[in-house]
Amino acid sequence: MLPRIPRSFLLLSITAATALFAASPSQAQTKGGTLIYSTVAGPASLDPYMAGSLVELEIIHGIFETLVAMDENYNAKPMLASKVEISNEAKTFTFTLRKGVKFSNGQEMTSADVLGSFERFKKVSTNAPLLADVDKYETPDPYTFIVHLKSTNAVFVDLLKSSTYPLVVLPASQKDKAAREVEIIGTGPFKLGEWQKDSHLILLRNDGYSADESAKDADGFAGKKTAYLDSVRYNFIPEANARLAALQTKKSDVIADLTLDLAKRLEGISELSTLKTFPYCQQYFVLHASNGLTANPLIRQAIREVVNVDDILAATGILSQRNPSLLYPPSPYYAGDMAAKFYDRKDPKKAKELLKQAGYNGEKLVLQTNSNYAYMRDSILVLSEQLKEAGINADVQVIDWMSNSNNLQRGTGNWNVSTTSFCSPPLLGPQQWKSTVYTFPHIDKDPTIDAAFDSLFKSVDEETRKTAWFDIESRFLEQAYMVKVADTGSLRGYNNTRVGGLKPYFYQRFWNVWVK
Repeated sequence: MLPRIPRSFLLLSITAATALFAASPSQAQTKGGTLIYSTVAGPASLDPYMAGSLVELEIIHGIFETLVAMDENYNAKPMLASKVEISNEAKTFTFTLRKGVKFSNGQEMTSADVLGSFERFKKVSTNAPLLADVDKYETPDPYTFIVHLKSTNAVFVDLLKSSTYPLVVLPASQKDKAAREVEIIGTGPFKLGEWQKDSHLILLRNDGYSADESAKDADGFAGKKTAYLDSVRYNFIPEANARLAALQTKKSDVIADLTLDLAKRLEGISELSTLKTFPYCQQYFVLHASNGLTANPLIRQAIREVVNVDDILAATGILSQRNPSLLYPPSPYYAGDMAAKFYDRKDPKKAKELLKQAGYNGEKLVLQTNSNYAYMRDSILVLSEQLKEAGINADVQVIDWMSNSNNLQRGTGNWNVSTTSFCSPPLLGPQQWKSTVYTFPHIDKDPTIDAAFDSLFKSVDEETRKTAWFDIESRFLEQAYMVKVADTGSLRGYNNTRVGGLKPYFYQRFWNVWVK
């Protein structure tokens, strides 16, 4: 007998998206023009399978697309597939592909391209464990792709919608390309133009783009996308005041990463507005579990004990609110009460006791951060003072964001503590946390977490999955692989007399956006 699977998993079909607002006559969509977007940094790579940084992913999702994508409410919705059918106790997944979809080089997408993409993803991606349970693939015709798993996975379709390390479809010609050496050829509404790594990047409209005509409008990363803009220029401006000045002097149309104080400077200026997204991300201190001092759980726990959340939030000045959990309160998997005992400890006395048990003798603890994101830098500076109060010899290193990001993901750079924010896992749910939980703290192995994730993925019973997730979150926080700081929001600035169609979302999207 087939186990009960949530109805949303049984058959996903494309439905019409509802626009958040309609364009008024004064905001009528117009085709053409260049939009200038000032962001904090440029991408290190545009290989989607290796991309975990927001500045990379905002660009990547304009160029590439996935079989299943997030809609406006972050639910799974077909994109390059027209439907997904699940059978054989959630071990067989049949994707019917949209016909006539073309890559930016003019080649039509077929099941051979999907097969090559899945094969390359498993070889090179940071999130390759997503496909670890695949038994075999089938391509019975150019528009059908079938995945057979070895065991039940009730959340497999939900995993495929992930916007971090996204399993986008590339031409089959790319299947043997090494990591970070892929050609930038996608099915999205834009294609890569010019890229000067220390200065700017330009996306051009993909005039051969095959929009999903079965939908009425764009819906998150799915639906009917229209590239009204001739091009989007991404200017890399690390300093927040410089980005604001670019907006005020009309050298930028949209800017990223405003603090609350900077956003106040836009008040009273009729042509300038802020775009607020909340919840947006969650900020954490990440502790390297495979390097030096922080390989010792007692040292990691001592670091957790010194954290004073209010002091950190006061120093950063970003849009934020307290929350101890890896998820948000509306989620059925929210574990606020359990997580609270590991949150905002501000107990240097307890930290000293743990350090003594660990045999700590004044060795240097390396705190690494970056100069691009002021809130990250300021958080680390405050943490360093909190650590010193407990007698820890904290050494702060400030480098550029892409080096910091690469070190975080690869475990390089000889750091013990860093900080970053995670956006999609808290929004998309427990199944999306798996790659992040292992990748960033560089956990070698943890049998408790391994077994709980196995139960989470293989069970179709919601209560069993909840129990598994609570075991994961409890173990993760107890071992202090990461220390939660707060939920954060996004504030972007834009010229409302120049730009139409912007909608709040945790990635900045430029399809269905126009300049006047």
